[in-house]
Amino acid sequence: MSTTTSTPLIEAPDLPGWDHVVTGKVRELYVPAGTDPATATEVLVVATDRISAYDHSLQPGIPDKGRVLTAISTFWFEQLADLVPHHVISATEVPGAVAGRALRCRGLDMVPLECVARGYLTGSGLADYRAGGSVGGHVLPGGLVDASRLDPAIFTPSTKAEAGEHDENITVAQARDLLGEDLTAELERLTLAVYEKARAIAGERGILLADTKFEFGHSRVDGTLMLGDEVLTPDSSRFWNAESYVEGRAQPSLDKQFVRDWLTSRASGWHKGSNTPPPELPAEVVAQTRARYIEAYERLTGKTF
Repeated sequence: MSTTTSTPLIEAPDLPGWDHVVTGKVRELYVPAGTDPATATEVLVVATDRISAYDHSLQPGIPDKGRVLTAISTFWFEQLADLVPHHVISATEVPGAVAGRALRCRGLDMVPLECVARGYLTGSGLADYRAGGSVGGHVLPGGLVDASRLDPAIFTPSTKAEAGEHDENITVAQARDLLGEDLTAELERLTLAVYEKARAIAGERGILLADTKFEFGHSRVDGTLMLGDEVLTPDSSRFWNAESYVEGRAQPSLDKQFVRDWLTSRASGWHKGSNTPPPELPAEVVAQTRARYIEAYERLTGKTF
C-alpha cells in the first residue's frame, strides 16, 4: 500500500475550457465553457478529498480519497458495461490539474431516486425492519438480526433530497407512484442485476457487498437510461471482510461507516440529531479511513494504489 499522499483537492480549481457549475458535498461539476448546464451533453465530474456523513461535509478531508473513488468507479464501470450503459466517456482525457480524480461523462437528466440494493440487513434497512418487519415494502421473515444475509437481494429505493435535507426511504409502490410502473421496474431490474454481479466479483476477493446505492439518468442525446454518478465505492457501499463476518453484530468495514461510527461515538461528543456541526475528524480517524479506502481499492482491483 502506498504511504505517500497527494495534495487534497478541497476547492474547485479553474480549468481552462471548462466552466465550474456545481459544488457538491464531495464532488465538483464542470461543463464545457459557454455551455448551458441544463442541456450540456458532456460534463466533467471531479472527485475531491472531502468526506460527508449524516448530510454534513466534514473536516478535514481524507488525503487521496478523490483518486481512490475515481479509480474504483472506473474499475466497476468497466466490469459492468455488459449489463447497463454508463455515463463515462474517458477517465484519462481530462485536464492535467485534476488527472486521476476526474471523469469526462455524458450529460444525463438524473432520475430523482436513489436505487439501493441490499444483500444484507443493516443500517437504515435494519431500523425499518425492526420497526415494522419490512424494508422498502418487502415483508421479510421474522427473526432476522444485524447482518443477516438476504437471498435474493432486495431493491429499496429512497428519495433524493435537496441540499441540506435528508434522503427518505420509500417503498417500491411509492417509487411507482413517483416514476411510473415501467421506469421503476427497469430501475429495479438493473439495480439488482448490477448488484448481484458486483456481489459475486467482490466475493471472489474476500469482500462482502452488504448494500450499495446507484443513480441512473437519461442521456441528453438519445434518452438512453444510463448508470451515472459514482458506482460501488466506499462512499456509496458497505464493504465487509468475509473472513471476519459474524451474523448478529456490526461488521468491521472498508467504507465510510468507520467515520459514521466515530461521529456517533462518545469520543466525538456530537449528536447527529443536533443543530451543531460535527467536530473535526481526529488525525487517527483520517488515517484509518484513508487506509480502509485504499484497502478496498487494492483488494477489489488487484492493483497497488
